[in-house]
Amino acid sequence: MRMISLMLLLVAPVCTLAAQDTTTRVTLTNGSRLAVPGGEIWYRVVGGGRGIPVVLIHGGPGNPSVYLKSLEALGDERVVVRYDQLGAGYSDVVHDTTLFTIPHFVEELDLLRQHLGIDRLNLYGHSWGAILALEYYRAHPQQVASLILASETLDIPGFFGNVRRIFADMPDSMARAVRARAEHAPYDSVAFQAAMREFRSHFTRTPVPAEMDTLAKMLNPEVAAYMLGTSPFAPSGTLRQYDATPYLGQVKVPVLFVVGEFDVAGPEIVKRHASLTPGAQFVVIPNAGHHIQWDNPTATMGAVRSFLSGVDSRP
Repeated sequence: MRMISLMLLLVAPVCTLAAQDTTTRVTLTNGSRLAVPGGEIWYRVVGGGRGIPVVLIHGGPGNPSVYLKSLEALGDERVVVRYDQLGAGYSDVVHDTTLFTIPHFVEELDLLRQHLGIDRLNLYGHSWGAILALEYYRAHPQQVASLILASETLDIPGFFGNVRRIFADMPDSMARAVRARAEHAPYDSVAFQAAMREFRSHFTRTPVPAEMDTLAKMLNPEVAAYMLGTSPFAPSGTLRQYDATPYLGQVKVPVLFVVGEFDVAGPEIVKRHASLTPGAQFVVIPNAGHHIQWDNPTATMGAVRSFLSGVDSRP
């Protein structure tokens, strides 16, 4: 279960809002609920200002959004919306796998946008959330001002290939222990535990303990197991063949690709995706793993603020 849990940490109506004045037109809330197909989702709205609103989209799938809480600091310039996708966090826990689909998660995000009365928004998608952000843009391009694709996993086979590379590049004793575990050897060898410590450093190097604990307690492994599978070596869920790279050349809004220096997503993979996206910006966050907002919050926030400021200034 340790290996599975580690992979699952990756991957739980108001007036129309005008970009020129968001301070009073979206109702702020410390936590509210919205009915969507299959149940209710939890959301939180903070901040204000003249910037175009930003919606934070968590990873997993099945993780809660709590680990993105620090990004609510963007609220000093704009409205910030953080929500838990159905099945995760404070939203309803569901077991109906027909709801664990990209179209469902796109629909619930658009229902939230409509409910809040937001016309155009920036989307910050982390990990699996980057897939959802891009797919939302594909379905509703007129609603999206920009995309921030953080530690993205837009090519699932490529992502899992990078995971295998990380293990293969470990010292021989660790790599052998991981290969043995893949063949169902016990978890408790010293070499395997050392390999897991090394692997965890590609997820986070300096976690925020309270947020890490809440994430672990509130994630829903059912969603990730169905959509990604339970093995860190190869995907077996419904997203196992997902690859958005052929579409990147068609994106017509500003895009920021941001990735940690030691990110399990693979900086070189993310750099290639940025090169395929017209006009995209690419930023590597120093000394950070997959959770860039934990490992280097100053650099992460600086990159995001700079990018959003540029989006706000566009005609």
